[in-house]
Amino acid sequence: MTLPGPPAVALTIAAVLLCLGPGAPAIAADYTGRLVDAHSHVPNATAIDAYVEAMKRHNVSKVILLGVGGVQKDDPAWLAAAAKKYPDRVAIGVPVPDPLAAGAADKLDAALAKGGARAVGEVHVRQVSRKIDRNPADAALGKVLDVAARHKTPVVIHAELNDTAAAGLEQALAAHREATIVVAHGGEAAPARLEPLLARHANLVIDLSGMHFQRTPALATENGPLDPAWKALIEKHPERFVMGVDVWAARLFEPAMLDRLFKWTRRILGELKPDVAEKVAHANAVRLFRLD
Repeated sequence: MTLPGPPAVALTIAAVLLCLGPGAPAIAADYTGRLVDAHSHVPNATAIDAYVEAMKRHNVSKVILLGVGGVQKDDPAWLAAAAKKYPDRVAIGVPVPDPLAAGAADKLDAALAKGGARAVGEVHVRQVSRKIDRNPADAALGKVLDVAARHKTPVVIHAELNDTAAAGLEQALAAHREATIVVAHGGEAAPARLEPLLARHANLVIDLSGMHFQRTPALATENGPLDPAWKALIEKHPERFVMGVDVWAARLFEPAMLDRLFKWTRRILGELKPDVAEKVAHANAVRLFRLD
């Protein structure tokens, strides 16, 4: 088989460009900069090893490991062990199994006073699958927020935002302005619901964890483009978003699956403006969780 020479290659490229036309969208390059996974979990004491190897392969500088809202009783021990084994890679949150339980705020205060934690949570406020439906404006949860604010530590909440939960979240944001509330998984809400909350409350951050191709709602399919409404919202409020992967089940720690998840993450970030991608991928999380 004879390969075409340089003139033939040039003509072929020109023909392709002509067919695409001047209005054809450019193909975005994957984001290649630093990356912080601002929201993940471990399902056992050993999964962190496979995860750290994937971090090395994909230039992920830090991961914030969180508890799973009381589902795993060994979360505190697993998180502490991971941070001890990989202190340069792992930062941890303080699990809060039930934010409405008696003494929850006092226990959190004691845990944060020990130092080392960079987040609180994941605190499950509304999760339909587990029949959890707590009012974000509840006084007991407010005490948790106040404790976290005194320690300058963000609170990551799982809140599937319907009308009622969104109204409660707005009350909590307004009543505890010194507390930073990070709503995980985009609140499982449409961008149109989040935009007014972001506009009115500077203490609200959205994490994009768990919105990958295996979950619903997703920012994009495994190979498809970033949802235009999400892209527009992120680029309108570039300092209010952090990226996360949200691995939690043992099957997600298989090397091939981790590679797929990180490849997808970098592809999606690459569709954002370069300065926005850097903020969402790395800079916002470093500032928010005090990772430097």
